[in-house]
Amino acid sequence: MKIKVLPLGPLETNCYILEHEDEVLIIDPSGDADEIISAVEEGQRVKAILLTHAHFDHIGALDEVAAHFGVDVWIGREEQDWLGDASKNGSGKYRDMGLELIESSITPEIIGEGESRIGSFKFQVLHTPGHSPGSMSFLFEGFIVSGDVLFNGGIGRTDLYQADHLTLLNSIREKLYTLDEDLTVYPGHGPDTTIGEEKTGNPFVRA
Repeated sequence: MKIKVLPLGPLETNCYILEHEDEVLIIDPSGDADEIISAVEEGQRVKAILLTHAHFDHIGALDEVAAHFGVDVWIGREEQDWLGDASKNGSGKYRDMGLELIESSITPEIIGEGESRIGSFKFQVLHTPGHSPGSMSFLFEGFIVSGDVLFNGGIGRTDLYQADHLTLLNSIREKLYTLDEDLTVYPGHGPDTTIGEEKTGNPFVRA
């Protein structure tokens, strides 16, 4: 499997394009829809869009990308109504700073914890709340896409709508730190890391 990392949008949020044979999954179309669309090569078939969570900086290009490829959007149940609600997805809070108001018209499909398969992609969904109540991490063979739960040397903010610090720490310790230490972590912002590196070196939460 090949992975393309595109830091996009006003907060340089990582959009991930996963390629397996001639199929593609897009995770968190954060902004700059044209760049995401151009990154999908001719002959490749986009099977779906996965969202780690519904904060505005992860969905800035959602409507345009979903419409272009004509695919379903999958998100955790707790945040299915956040896409069209600027007060929940956070875009309303920053409108006076010149950021775009995000009010998506998409009705998403619901994805829950457990084994999942979309096209030729097999993966495990881990419910990792704390940064937001519906945060999902997507575990593939050899790597995990963690959204804004765990970063390289950091963790997600918990001063946002329905966020909770202790819940976030529990998600990291109980869901992520129990995984293989060699597993690569692809976060919502910044460079990748590994589970082992964070267990020993993350200053915000140790194993």
